[in-house]
Amino acid sequence: MLAIAAGAVIAALYRPAGTPPTTPPASLQVAESVALARPPAATAQPASLSDTTPVARLIPPLASDLARLRERGFAIPVSGVSAAQLNDNYLQERAGGVAHEALDIMAPRGTPVVAVEEGRIAKLFLSKPGGITLYQFDPSSTYTYYYAHLDGYADGIVEGGKLSKGQVIGYVGSSGNASPDAPHLHFAIFKLGAEKQWWRGTPINPFLVWRDARP
Repeated sequence: MLAIAAGAVIAALYRPAGTPPTTPPASLQVAESVALARPPAATAQPASLSDTTPVARLIPPLASDLARLRERGFAIPVSGVSAAQLNDNYLQERAGGVAHEALDIMAPRGTPVVAVEEGRIAKLFLSKPGGITLYQFDPSSTYTYYYAHLDGYADGIVEGGKLSKGQVIGYVGSSGNASPDAPHLHFAIFKLGAEKQWWRGTPINPFLVWRDARP
């Protein structure tokens, strides 16, 4: 019995920090309908896809993943912004010693947000950190593209709907925990696991996809 107890303690101590649960948190409450403007009372966002993730969970992306994503010629997700204007804030530390794990693109409130490539809308979700958000799966359901802090969705945006590259999906805002004085798009890329769960994946730095792109 002592050996079994000791083994359990050791396993707990060496479990990688920030390892996501095998199932969504019990507190996860998904809104059945989402307003096109300001949402009602926000629901809790799954911990593994919040705006802040423990630094210890950071995993360098595989070169093959970056190569595949770069070949797709992504659209910049905020209209009027060029690749040369992007700033790498992926590793910026947030409150509590957590990493950003996303790309913040500053723009005036109401600026159109567009799909980086074709795919389908996996989830429309309201959360305290992300506010009005949209999760897009790529055509092969290998990657998730996460758009957060939206001011609202574009007309015709519905869960399960197909998206084309450059299609307007919403508008830059400051919903969730973003400062009202600093509207921006919080954009993240995650590589999905075998379960294809929209709330969980391995983060990839979006800035690296556009790093060598021409303006």
